Amino acid sequence: MKWFAAMCIAFVACLIPALASGQAALADYDYENLSFRGVSFSYGRIWPSKVDPSAIYTLRADLGYLGPAVRIIPGISYWSADLRTRELERFADRLEQLPPLLAQGIQLTPGDIGPIRWSDLSVGVDAQVVWTAPLRMLTYVGGGVAVHALNGRGDLVANTFVEDLLDSTTPGFALMAGLEQQPLPRIRIFAEARYSMVSDLRYPELKFGGTLMFPAHDVTQGAR
Repeated sequence: MKWFAAMCIAFVACLIPALASGQAALADYDYENLSFRGVSFSYGRIWPSKVDPSAIYTLRADLGYLGPAVRIIPGISYWSADLRTRELERFADRLEQLPPLLAQGIQLTPGDIGPIRWSDLSVGVDAQVVWTAPLRMLTYVGGGVAVHALNGRGDLVANTFVEDLLDSTTPGFALMAGLEQQPLPRIRIFAEARYSMVSDLRYPELKFGGTLMFPAHDVTQGAR
């Protein structure tokens, strides 16, 4: 849990530029300022270090602003993809070192243990520092923390230690930047680039989505 605490500290550090700039006092930042303002859905693509490129689906809530220009966005995301061949080769090499297989000189190939499907269901929260831009647009940068439930499955590794190695619940950290526009009073559309770090898994992400506001809010309200 020391790692999770360190990421939480880094997450809070993302707020420091907004807290320190301008004339906003620390007292202006209070969780009582938060309230449900809308819900969004996005579709994106990720390019992970260990699995094939995959689609990612995200459902998020807009809780408004913790204080001047600092927006809080909790959400849940899901993706699923096949392990890359090099990862299957790594697992095959490890299996070959087990005493029963080593004694018999058995050599395994990726096809002997794959395919293996790896999925991730994550729940987390982002803090975004938001600025207004021309044409009724917003830009933002931020950081987020999440809990990731990783699950591996495959016919040949079911109920084995390989499946156990792929199954875990672990914290993660992400950095993001995005652009948002309000074409209608209750509708916003956005594009976001993101980079997530989960244990030894890393992946960039590009997503597009829309937000339905309850009630309608001006896109510049609360932003710098």
